[in-house]
Amino acid sequence: MPAQLFTHLDSAGQARMVDVTNKVPTVRSATAAGFVRCGATVIAALRDGTAPKGDVLAVARIAGIQGAKKTADLLPLAHVIGVHGAVVDLVVEDDGVSISATVRTADRTGVEMEAFTAVSVAALAVVDMVKGLDKSVTIENVRLLAKSGGKSGDWLRA
Repeated sequence: MPAQLFTHLDSAGQARMVDVTNKVPTVRSATAAGFVRCGATVIAALRDGTAPKGDVLAVARIAGIQGAKKTADLLPLAHVIGVHGAVVDLVVEDDGVSISATVRTADRTGVEMEAFTAVSVAALAVVDMVKGLDKSVTIENVRLLAKSGGKSGDWLRA
């Protein structure tokens, strides 16, 4: 395929960061979700607050917010943008921890990758905090749920 069909390749086929300098900042948001599957021992420790490393959900929440803010450091072609709002929610369920993150900005490009990163880093923090109790925990189904704003408009997972 010709290189011009790919937004992150130049005419010689080399990777490049898309120049968004001339784009007008607009309000944008994205929500992603994921799941950390855990065994009964971990679920019990999360519910009664006895995880050996401390407050798992609080640490994961802060890790997710920090992850959203550090996305451009992790993904080489992601733009450095202002993360103007980030909410990370974790819910203990019978078979694991459900995670969702909504990230907002008023910038030149979207925050989908920031929402994905927030969920992923929060999930990694849960795993790190409980791996001593159960080495079989898994991260599953990280996905975009919705996005709004920007040239492509709104999108909602059906």
